[in-house]
Amino acid sequence: MNLPRGSMSIRVALAGLALFAAGSALADPFVLATGRRDPRIYAIDLKAALSPRNNNTPNAIVSRSLTSPRHLDGRRLGDPANIVLSDDQKTAFVMNHHGAVDNAEFLQHGGRASVAVMTVRKMLDRRLDDTDAALEHVFDGGWFGGVGLVVLPDLIVAGYSENWLSEDGSNRIGLIDRRTGGLVAQIEMALVGMGTRQLTSPCPSFPVPFVSPTPPPTVPFLSLDLAFGCWPDPEGLALAHGSDGKTYLVSGNAGTEDVSIMDLDGALAGSKVVEVAPRIPVQSGPFGIKASPNGKLIAVTSRESNRVDFEGNTISIIDIDLARQGSRSAEVARVQVGTDDASAGARPFTVAWTPDGKSIVVANFRTNNVSVVDVGRALAHKPGAETRIPLVRADGRPARPKGIAVTSDGRHAVVSGGARQAPTAPASGTVFVIDLRSRTQIATVTGVGNDPYGLAIVDHVDGD
Repeated sequence: MNLPRGSMSIRVALAGLALFAAGSALADPFVLATGRRDPRIYAIDLKAALSPRNNNTPNAIVSRSLTSPRHLDGRRLGDPANIVLSDDQKTAFVMNHHGAVDNAEFLQHGGRASVAVMTVRKMLDRRLDDTDAALEHVFDGGWFGGVGLVVLPDLIVAGYSENWLSEDGSNRIGLIDRRTGGLVAQIEMALVGMGTRQLTSPCPSFPVPFVSPTPPPTVPFLSLDLAFGCWPDPEGLALAHGSDGKTYLVSGNAGTEDVSIMDLDGALAGSKVVEVAPRIPVQSGPFGIKASPNGKLIAVTSRESNRVDFEGNTISIIDIDLARQGSRSAEVARVQVGTDDASAGARPFTVAWTPDGKSIVVANFRTNNVSVVDVGRALAHKPGAETRIPLVRADGRPARPKGIAVTSDGRHAVVSGGARQAPTAPASGTVFVIDLRSRTQIATVTGVGNDPYGLAIVDHVDGD
């Protein structure tokens, strides 16, 4: 690998994505949903899910693939929170938030992350159900509390939201070699200066970039602590494209409740500190973040504060050119979602764009619904930019949506949901399918993991 050539790798990858989006037809898509506390990836045949006879059943589930080898005594290990596909959709990259843990035993935050590299075709093979046959590699994640994933031709970019046994204390984003799993570099985010919400006290003094043997700072071990917010704790990651021709890495920072804009070419050339402008504050700690199809806009959720008891109810739309130039007007729109009550929390979890870039779809955990935001109306600050679609489970329990994705033809949104149950409980998660034309829930797949988070849609399989 030649890191200084990273910018070319990015351009090649983005060109491939554009050609695929323009030239592929939706044939027989599959949904890959993370089971989270049930550490498997659930492969769901979307065509089967849309059949009325399979509604409110697990019948559309094709296979369940382990994200880590089993414990020697047979227990399943892993904590899959996010999943991203390679450009050719042959490989899935799965972020195990706390690594190869037994979810019945590990209740603390700050476990070391791992990245499972998996063969998609094997994930869709019924004969391989409940096995680790699809696993190619399990790489060390490089830090603690892994969430964000961006996949480049040569590298995995991994975001870390925690520190060792702590829900606070990360300012790291890792660059992992896709071939060997080696950690080849780490981005270090500033704790002071570039940010907008870091506390002046009692935040520790900590040098960036870190130089050993500087002693580590003392960090709080529990959230809802007023000392929370000293660290950015990056969650989701996205790539955006400036009109200057450069690619920017964008992170939503749960700790400092803002968004960072980073020079990815600089990181690939070996620089540790690559934030290029002051951070953009949002309503509350973000989680989900996605770039528009042309990469010019970023949508980010304001999920919740880790310092005080507050859940957000907005998404922010950020203009990457204004953001990289340090403009205070970079947040070009803020849209309330999930509720009409400005004081009520909706806890928007994740976002997805429709392929035409005209709408943003939002999964609202607390209000058990999905918002569809008209981007044109939002940018014009016109009323009525948001419409809502309620989600209903067959068993009457709250939907609690988290992950969301849109099919490549823009027809359907697929949503993962279901609150966390005891680790030993039967699979209780749900995948909902929404028709974006009629704005209605049209199908439900039951028995999808326990506390499912991220999902991805496979539009074609190798050989199709």
